[in-house]
Amino acid sequence: MTLVSDNVRVAVTGAVSVAATGSTAPTTAESALAAAFHDLGYVSEDGVTETRDRSSDSIKAWQNADIVRETITEASLTYKLVLIETKKDTVELFYGSAVTPADGSLIVVPANTGGRKAYVLDVIDGDDFIRTWIPQGEIIEVGEQVYANGEPIGYEVTIRAYPDSSLTTSDGLGSAKKWYSSLVVTP
Repeated sequence: MTLVSDNVRVAVTGAVSVAATGSTAPTTAESALAAAFHDLGYVSEDGVTETRDRSSDSIKAWQNADIVRETITEASLTYKLVLIETKKDTVELFYGSAVTPADGSLIVVPANTGGRKAYVLDVIDGDDFIRTWIPQGEIIEVGEQVYANGEPIGYEVTIRAYPDSSLTTSDGLGSAKKWYSSLVVTP
């Protein structure tokens, strides 16, 4: 077995961007994003948490009650983060409502999700890039907002990545596409 410490990655910095669904997809880990994407700004020091959840059922045989197969009954992909920059794109994403430019207000409707949007998550470690493209994502949870002296006002969101026909494989529909610049093999 060969151990290579240069293969250890750290999410030193990055960006989370949002656009309308159907916006031009990225093509590589480092390609420029389409103008439709808006950078959501600073994310808290906890970064972004990617979660792949799966539920399954065991199929038991009559003989000896052996488990002979496992079927996936539910699967999901989510990204959780806390945005700490107060700006139009962040506030609209958190509340799922549009800001009125004339007075900077919005109407808070607790059930609003803002609908589906496209997201790009860029993770950067020096010259290495990991990019995740979510063509169909929606805010399914928001966290509490705390207003406290000495603490940034945070906008905690959980994005669910939905299956999209542009990510069709022989295994089914994908919910996100990932690129790793360090895994590119050049001839």
